[in-house]
Order: sequence, then C-alpha cells, then structure tokens
Amino acid sequence: MKCVIIAGAPNPDIDFIRQTGRIAGCVICADRGYAYARQAGIEPQVVIGDFDSFTELLPQNKEIITLQREKMFSDTVHCIDKAVEMGYNNLVILAATGGRLDHTLCNCYALEYAADHGANAMLLSEKERVELLMSESRTYEEMNGRTFSLFPFGAASAEVSIEGAHYPLDCYTMTSGTPIGLSNIFEGEKSCITVHSGKVILIINQQDKYL
Repeated sequence: MKCVIIAGAPNPDIDFIRQTGRIAGCVICADRGYAYARQAGIEPQVVIGDFDSFTELLPQNKEIITLQREKMFSDTVHCIDKAVEMGYNNLVILAATGGRLDHTLCNCYALEYAADHGANAMLLSEKERVELLMSESRTYEEMNGRTFSLFPFGAASAEVSIEGAHYPLDCYTMTSGTPIGLSNIFEGEKSCITVHSGKVILIINQQDKYL
C-alpha cells in the first residue's frame, strides 16, 4: 500500500506533485505541504505539523494533528509515524529535497527511521530519487543511461556489488572517507545493486540534463 507524504521544501514542482499524489492510496501533508497539495488539487487524508510554515486556515474536513514547535522529531518524521500507524509500508516523500541542506539531510536519515519502523521509503522529485539500501539486493529496470551515485550512509563503510552499470563493483568496500561513488551510469535493461554489509544512500538522477 502506497502513501505519499508531501513535505515542505521550497519551490517544488507542483505538476509533479499532482501526478504523483493522485495515484497514491493515501496522502499525508507535513505543514507547508498542505499548501502544495491545495495548489496541486490533491485532497490529503491527514495534515500534520506545528504550522510554523503554513499559517492559513486549516481544512475543517480533514484529520489535523497539531504538534508542539519544540519537539524531538520533524513534521515529516511524524508523518511517517502516522502512515505506518495507518498500515502503509510503501512511502513516497515529495518536496523533501532542494531547500535547506540540514532539512534535506534529516529527510535522508528519515528513510532509515522509516525502515526501522517497518516501511520502505524514498525521497522523490522531478530531479532525483533517493533511496536507502540496507544489506539487500535491489534490481532496477528500464534505467539505461540514467546517472546514479552511491555512498556509505550512517557508517564508516559498506560492502557493495554493482552489476549492469558503467562502473561495476564486486564485493567492494566503499568508505565514507573515499567518496568514489559519484556519477555512475545504469547500462542495459536490468541493473542490480547489492549491499552485502552496511548501509548506502542511492541517488538516481531523473532528468538527462543532470547527467
């Protein structure tokens, strides 16, 4: 079951939010994400936030969860909690990159938070797709020619194999102090990335102009 979470990074592509949000089983908005949902013509099921970035009137016919401004976790992490509580284990988080770097990095770590709570999550925009891989293999099809980057995440190293890419790896230990994983390219009909140990962050460029 797929749930779309609309976060609050500035200047998102509203058309992309419209296209992605309309095919979800559920939409949850984090604070200013509700403004983006309105612009996209999407009706969320839940709106969550401390409402420091959205100060307009809130809808009367939605579930509204108001958070304290002084809190441990971000509005987006609270949206992950709500999605998992509602039974969703496949989460797509929009408007989560491209703003403040600390917010973007926090959203990357939120992928691990989601995994620890039983959900697979990704950050998605018209420009990029960000995933966290943890001791697993993932196959990617119809990606030929797309650029991707891969880095150890949350640990000093990760052992990785890459098949079906311009720069393949075979049980190679990537370290955080040697960032060699920038700008690889998917090649062929099918590619596979295996994380034998550790965790990696995978960033796939969605548009050719970002190659």
